[in-house]
Amino acid sequence: MGLIKSAIIGTGFMGRVHFEAARRLGTVEPVLLSHSQFEVALNDPEIRAVHICTPNASHRPMAEAALLAGKHVLCEKPLATSSADAARLTSLAGERGLRNCTCHNLRYYPQVQQMRVMREAGELGEILVVQGTYSQDWLLYETDWNWRIDPEQAGPSRALADIGSHWCDMAEHVTGLRITSLCADLQTFHKTRKRPKQAVETFAGKTLTPTDVDEVQIESEDFGAVVFRMGERARGAYTASQVSAGRKNRLSIEIYGTKASVAWDQEKPDELWIGHRNTPNGIAIKDPSLLLGGARGFADLPGGHSEGYDDTFKQVFRRFYGAIETPGSVPEYPQFADGLRQMRILDAELTSNREHRWVDV
Repeated sequence: MGLIKSAIIGTGFMGRVHFEAARRLGTVEPVLLSHSQFEVALNDPEIRAVHICTPNASHRPMAEAALLAGKHVLCEKPLATSSADAARLTSLAGERGLRNCTCHNLRYYPQVQQMRVMREAGELGEILVVQGTYSQDWLLYETDWNWRIDPEQAGPSRALADIGSHWCDMAEHVTGLRITSLCADLQTFHKTRKRPKQAVETFAGKTLTPTDVDEVQIESEDFGAVVFRMGERARGAYTASQVSAGRKNRLSIEIYGTKASVAWDQEKPDELWIGHRNTPNGIAIKDPSLLLGGARGFADLPGGHSEGYDDTFKQVFRRFYGAIETPGSVPEYPQFADGLRQMRILDAELTSNREHRWVDV
């Protein structure tokens, strides 16, 4: 069987990550195309799948066009800039019978999968408390800029849409519970920012010293705090911040059950903390030979060999392309429906902040 030809749309930070991860599979022949070359992918009958790694506002029209052209679609999150558009894409993908994936890749660190399998095996007991943060510092200063700050490109939310959605997806994936209602408080610390007149790539702002800038009003949040109810009994809270000095990319999640607890930090991805009431706590280092069966397949390297951010994309893509080659198989990756789920949580968060009240999801 030959290689699956795919098009990676978007040549920035995320597009290059997708391109490298797809190449590593050995079963995919990716081509990296700019936003303006999208039509090339649609008109090429040999290209079977399209990755959308462009700014958020283009996700819905691009994904829709690709589905209508008969392409399988893997889209970066958020799936769209509104729940209505996300629902439209979810329905269209189902109607067309095409594989569809929302790239919530952070589920696929081996130790995150270990937490999930431990919960499924009953090792944690009933989940009582879920808490954590997703903290970054790349937009700490008023001179920091990126397209994600512009609501015309990114949509109405920034911190919660961009990184908060990853945290919520992981919390629901690991616990098997759903966020049922929430209360959110958002803050924009920089009411204005200095936008460089030159293009600035994601995460590159810290290395620049722009002198030719425009001062612009900021509408999206730098920080969000969310208290939530999960399932019938569990309770939780998380923060999402892009102004936390020293935190480069820290998704931290703690899950407390009636039997045991687990905690994981994306900045130390090979370590899993396991907590007990009456026996010593422990730190488990990633080693596939010691992972539970359902988590072992998410680690490719032996113990002592780190697997990180780029490897999570490889794990998602392996399962996405495997499903393309195996019609009728059950997807083992987040689909458009999962992207729609996160858009509905985001809607509730924005409504809660705006109206200063609890909101059902």
